[in-house]
Amino acid sequence: MSTYRELQDQIEQLRKQAEEVRLVELADVILEIKTKMQEYGITGADLGLMGKKRVMKPSSTPVEAQEPQEAQQSTPENTEM
Repeated sequence: MSTYRELQDQIEQLRKQAEEVRLVELADVILEIKTKMQEYGITGADLGLMGKKRVMKPSSTPVEAQEPQEAQQSTPENTEM
């Protein structure tokens, strides 16, 4: 039977191996997607990827929990001369 430490080492090795395989496969996946998009005439807009706002990963902090940032106005107190 393996020890806890041995199992943790195996997990780490498998994570590294999985990341290496993912990176190798990534180029092929991107090429396949681009090929299909070209073949079917699909655009980024068709997929909801275009527009003024860039599609981004969601923040780990909920919007309600984020504090609004106030714009700093140019006044004599905060302007250097």
